[in-house]
Amino acid sequence: MTAGSTLTNGTTAEHELAALQREHGRPLFALLLRLCDGDRQRAEDLAQETLVRAWQHPEALRADDFDSVRPWLMTVARRLAIDARRARQARPPEVGDAVLENARVISDHAERAAAMLDVREAVKTLTPQHREVLVLVYFQGASVAEAATALGIPPGTVKSRAYYALRALRRVLPGYAADLR
Repeated sequence: MTAGSTLTNGTTAEHELAALQREHGRPLFALLLRLCDGDRQRAEDLAQETLVRAWQHPEALRADDFDSVRPWLMTVARRLAIDARRARQARPPEVGDAVLENARVISDHAERAAAMLDVREAVKTLTPQHREVLVLVYFQGASVAEAATALGIPPGTVKSRAYYALRALRRVLPGYAADLR
């Protein structure tokens, strides 16, 4: 469609918009696709919005200053893409259902306190040898070698006591079994 197209009642006729889309739609969409980082849906929406602007501003299409309306359409499309990008950056990102399904649930303070009490009671059921290895290795963060030195036992014994202590805790705390692996 060229700048000299006929207009009806101050707006572009429907068939003229269709011709405008046929003539300039592919290059317009290609530009918007690049500006939208390959997001086809967003590019299609912006292409449609560009054509709506052409329909709303028929005076731009009949200007005698240029032979084609393509530069005007490309400028409008580019500005719409920039505005859309700025709007997305100004607001928090949208969260889809898939993200929420995989989100880790964080327990509140009351649940954590109750879990700590359960674990303390369960640790009291262990033998003293298993308890001291568990406290050194898991609660105080000592390495196997450090725990072996502190307790005066071989590192293999520290490993086996830690294994059997955790196994006993899994039996006493069945609801926490996943946390004890």
